[in-house]
This record gives sequence, structure tokens and C-alpha cells, in this order.
Amino acid sequence: MGRAVGVIVSAAVCQAAMMVGLGLLVTGPAAEVWPLASEDEVADALADARTGTLDTVSFVVSEAGDTATVVAGTLLACLVLLLAPRLPRWRDALFLAVAVSLQSLVFLVITEAVDRTRPDVDRLDAAPPTSSYTSGHTGAATALYAGLAVLVLHRARGPWRRPVAVLLVLVPLLVGIARAYRGMHHPTDIAGGLLNGGLSLLIVGRALLAGPHVPAAVPAGVAARRQPALRTSPGHTPGRTAVVYNPTVTDEAVRAGLRRVLEDHGHRGAEFVPTTADDPGEGQTARAVREGASLVVVCGGDGTIRAAAEALAGTGVALAVVPCGTGNLLARNLGLPVRPAQALADALRGAPHRIDLGRIEGDGMAPAHFTVMSGAGLDAAMLESTSDRAKALLGWPAYVMAGLRELRAPRMRLTVGVDGARPLRRTARMVLVANTGKVQGGAALVPAARPDDGLLDLMILDPRGPAGWLRALASLVRRRPAGGTGRAGGPRPVEYFTFRHAEILFEVPQPRELDGDPVAPGRRISAQVRPGALTVLIPVREE
Repeated sequence: MGRAVGVIVSAAVCQAAMMVGLGLLVTGPAAEVWPLASEDEVADALADARTGTLDTVSFVVSEAGDTATVVAGTLLACLVLLLAPRLPRWRDALFLAVAVSLQSLVFLVITEAVDRTRPDVDRLDAAPPTSSYTSGHTGAATALYAGLAVLVLHRARGPWRRPVAVLLVLVPLLVGIARAYRGMHHPTDIAGGLLNGGLSLLIVGRALLAGPHVPAAVPAGVAARRQPALRTSPGHTPGRTAVVYNPTVTDEAVRAGLRRVLEDHGHRGAEFVPTTADDPGEGQTARAVREGASLVVVCGGDGTIRAAAEALAGTGVALAVVPCGTGNLLARNLGLPVRPAQALADALRGAPHRIDLGRIEGDGMAPAHFTVMSGAGLDAAMLESTSDRAKALLGWPAYVMAGLRELRAPRMRLTVGVDGARPLRRTARMVLVANTGKVQGGAALVPAARPDDGLLDLMILDPRGPAGWLRALASLVRRRPAGGTGRAGGPRPVEYFTFRHAEILFEVPQPRELDGDPVAPGRRISAQVRPGALTVLIPVREE
């Protein structure tokens, strides 16, 4: 986050300087040069073309760029991005809010530095006390509506997204034309507003939506070799298909939609098998494999997916993940949409891809696989104290509320041994063994974790005081470790290790979890990777 703020601030200074320079050029040496010298003629022609109907239409269009409209539209869009999806799109909401705010700040700097009178025609609106250069309505409309177009193109799927994006991009253009028609701005003021809004989107988008992944360093004693991804050609050949679903989160309407998607892709006659309280998916999946299924579709949360993966490990039978739970972390890390039918359609159009599984065991806990994460401490206590009713009513924010209650728990004392290296003594609030890195809200909790690299990643979280929590939060937002990578030294809020086999021993029994499901407390966790053990259908990304 610190780096993103630095990029935005430094680029914004350059943006303001450039816009002011262009304004001084337009109002100074270039004012008598064509086509700028003809701007008064354009204003006169637009005033002569006015009609009652056009006056009304231009008023409505101009209001789309009014300050109150843009502020309300930005707030509404951010609320929708945070509340409507199963997982809130924090980065998208932050991108939109910061872009609109940046445009406004640069606009205020410009109007203070560049003094330009408005066109000498009858104006249909009261003139605000700001310079004519640049058009604030046009700049604000560009930041909001073109920003929404960017999100639609990059986040949405389906044939409708391009027409919707085009319509959104047209809004600031129409606002600019309306402002010129109403005698409020010169054409170059409109162009300046479009440029100011566009630069704001470019700067904020590059800082918050783009940028390379920065992995954690591999500690000494651990081989740095990363296994290449194993892919086959796109598409999945229809064969015998079984659908294992959790009936508590997959209702009849969802199942009907999934059945239609399967039939559209040639998977006819699929058998739908519900999970039970006694068997959350492993037995049903194992039976489907024994009966010759070439594809197992699993509909549920991460716990249901994990149970199915237990039976599919090492079989080569393809898994299609359909997210229907609260967290849906494996689906998110694989790039699947959160809508069940859309996720299944994307998977069936995708390609088989071999990903790793983690294998974990400990005292009082039978050996088991996990697909996403396993851990002990704060996260396990949080999961254990979150009721099913709270999850049903609130979704993933129920975990946050439970986590706040567990912050009063004492620190853990533990010993960590990684790939045979000398054991390290640590204190911690939370220990996570990760096969994938992203959690709710899109945060990269374990930045280097990849599901197909042949390695697992360990995070030790031990912030001390408000400053420690802020440092830990900053490292998670900027997606790279701020607190070190496993070398000896002073206390760090976050440490990362990359390994194939790790032994973790706690001084006293701690709550533990496996892919979001609480398991028996204990003092020991032994974790190792099973490279390429699970075959999953993953959407093929367009190059």
C-alpha cells in the first residue's frame, strides 16, 4: 500500500504539472493559433443551434457530470462492489473512489493556476467560481463512468460487457458536448477534462489493479526449484459425470442451472449425489471414481471441495469446482467466478491442470489433504467460534467479527523445522500452511503461494501493538512480505517460509483448522506437499 500511495502521489504531481502547463499554453502563446483561435466561433455556432428540446436534453446529460451526481454514483458503485459479490471487491472499489478523488484534486489545482474566462455567449447554467479550464463535469464523468467501463471489461464476463462498456465511455463525451452546448466551456476545456479524468484512471489503475506479483524469498536450506505447470489442450471430453453437492448450500434452482450447463457442454445424464453430515463428500466421490467417472463436479464450500479432493488425489480424474459456500477460496485462487453456473461453464470450457495438495497430520488428527490452507491459532479459533447461523446471515464478514473476539487470546510459543533445517523458536498469533495465497477480499495473505509450484508456504503472524498490526496489514495489501523471510533476527510482524516438508510443535495444544473446517486441538502439525496430485478444470485465459 505504501508503494501504491507513492506511485499515485508522484504521478499525480506530474499529472497536475502537465495539465497546468497545457492550460497556460492554451491561454497564452497558442491562444491565437488555429484551431484554438476558432473556439469562439464554435461557441457562437452552438448557441445559435439551441432549441427547447436540445436545452432539456443537454441539461439532463450535463447533470450526469454534476458533483452531487458523481459523488452519489461513486458511493453507490463502491457499496455494490463491496456488498453484492460473495467476496467484496476491495481493490475495485478503492480504484474507483481514488480515481474520482484524484481527478477532483488535480482539477482544483488547475483552476487555481490557470485563469480562463468562459465563452462569451448566453450561458444556460449559473457559472461556478472556477476557471473555464478544465471542464470539471467532463473530468468527473470520465473518472466515474470510464472507470466503471474498465471494471466491466476486466471483471465481468459475457457478451454484454463490451456494449455496456462502450455506453459508459460515451457518457463523459456526451457530458462534454452538453457543457459546450450550454455555453459553459470551450472545446479545449472539454478536451482537458477528458484528459484529466483519463490520466487519473491510468495512474490509479496501474497502482491498484496492475503490477507484478512479488513472491517471498526462499529461505536457506530449501531448494528453489519450482515445478512447471502441467497443462493439456483446452476443453474436456465428455464422459461419465458425477455431481457431488452439499444440499445445505445448493438448492434445486442451482442444481437445475448446473444440469443445463452440463447438457450444453455434452455431459448428459449426470448423476447428482448429495453429501451428508456423516460423509461430506469423500465417500460419494470415491464411489463415483470406482464406477468409472471421468469428471466429478463438486458443488459446495471449501470443506466439501477438500473432502472430494481427498478421494480424487492421485487418480487423474478431473475435478470441476463449483463455489457455493461462504469462503470459496480454492475457486477464487483458480480464477473461477463465484456464480455457480458461470463457474461450471468456464471450467468446462477450460483445460485440465494438475495442482498440488498439502498433506497434514498431527496428534489427535488423522492424516488428511488440503487444497487451500491449514493452520493453528487465531484463524482456527475464529473458524471454530463462527456459528453456521452467523455465516448464513452475514457471509464471510461473520469470520471477521469472530476474529476480533479472538484477538485477546495469548500468543502461541512454537518451534518450526523446515526441510531438515535447524529448528527456529517463535511466538505467534497465527500459523498458516498455504497451498494457495488469496483469502476473502482478494488479499494475498501468503504472496508466494502457488497451487502448482510443487511447494507449500508457511506464514507466521506475530504483530505486536498497533504499529505491528499496521505493518502486517501493509505487507498483506501490497502483496509482498514486509517482515522478513525466515532468517534469524528481531521480531517481525510477518514471516514467510517456503518448503516441501515442515514440522511445527506448540508448547501447549492449539486450535487447528483444515481448509476452513475446525479440527481437534493439538500440539503438533506435520505438513508436506504432494506435487500435481489433483487434476482440476481451470478456465483458459485469453492471451
